Amino acid sequence: MQLDDLASSSGEWLKGTGPESDIVISSRIRLARNLADFPFMSRTTEADRAEIEKTLHSHVTALQESGKFPRETLYFNVGELEEVDRQFLVERQLISREQAEGEGARAAVIDPSERFSVMINEEDHLRFQVMHSGLDLGSTWQQINELDDLIEEQATYAFSNKLGYLTACPTNVGTGVRVSVMLHLPALVITRQIEKVFKSLQKINLAVRGLYGEGSQAMGDFYQISNQITLGLTEEELTKKVADVVPVLIDYERQAREFLVRESHDTLHDRVSRAYGILRTAQTISSEETMHLLSSVRMGINLGLISELEIPTINKLFIHTQPAHLQKLSGVELDKSDRDVERATYLRRNLNSNKPGDPTQN
Repeated sequence: MQLDDLASSSGEWLKGTGPESDIVISSRIRLARNLADFPFMSRTTEADRAEIEKTLHSHVTALQESGKFPRETLYFNVGELEEVDRQFLVERQLISREQAEGEGARAAVIDPSERFSVMINEEDHLRFQVMHSGLDLGSTWQQINELDDLIEEQATYAFSNKLGYLTACPTNVGTGVRVSVMLHLPALVITRQIEKVFKSLQKINLAVRGLYGEGSQAMGDFYQISNQITLGLTEEELTKKVADVVPVLIDYERQAREFLVRESHDTLHDRVSRAYGILRTAQTISSEETMHLLSSVRMGINLGLISELEIPTINKLFIHTQPAHLQKLSGVELDKSDRDVERATYLRRNLNSNKPGDPTQN
């Protein structure tokens, strides 16, 4: 499998098969690690970065040859990728914007099922991440802990007996763990309760970010909830802190959806029907409008207002209609206006393959 093969597939975390997947898109845990023999990334030279990449590549290869690491795992030299390919991996949540836009030697190790990826020479020498569908932080932590142990068999990490794992950013010092859950919260947005929820989360040191993490905007009513600090708590305690809060957010969202169905059924039905109708008939459409309309359709499916679509189909469309994905799927570079036309064509092709008739139930 190569990069182009990923374009036509959907990663494990997008399948919509995990617990509470009507609201929780994915669970993700990230670990930040640095090699003891090299300076932090902000102090490295070009030669340092090349040596770090070479060293870690050899560790991955050794793990593959020993059978401890999947042999089909993909290894990409990010610096040698075309811009559209780097953006594709960002849209896929497999690398960060920072790594895509960085300089010098840098690489990505990617599981073909997209359950995990490893970024080499991002903000830290190593950034592991594991993503599972739905609310599944327990097994997500178990997998990333095993992955971390495998690499640590080969490498010596920068570690302090007093502080824990040493990282480029002070907020990651300690465990180096970032526990996050991506939620779809359209009803809280519609009922204007979302800001109140965010303020409550900030009081307990949980951060709220957009679809692509730190510095990104919320698109399609997707929000990532994660811990803000890692020092002073164990990995298990940090995981539990996030895991304990998410069910409360799920309950708030479900209550808001029930309120909309009970008090504003006709308005909600009209919102979902219009969104579905535009997506099925538009001749040109932007990425932002697509995300907004797909959000309404996804909620409509979960509320039984649309019967012939399934959640995995909509999850796939959220990603496949992003700029780099459209270009990978079409096989040609497209400017913005051409992407808007191609996006509309792609949506019509995928949404009109269902049975004809009224898209919503009365």
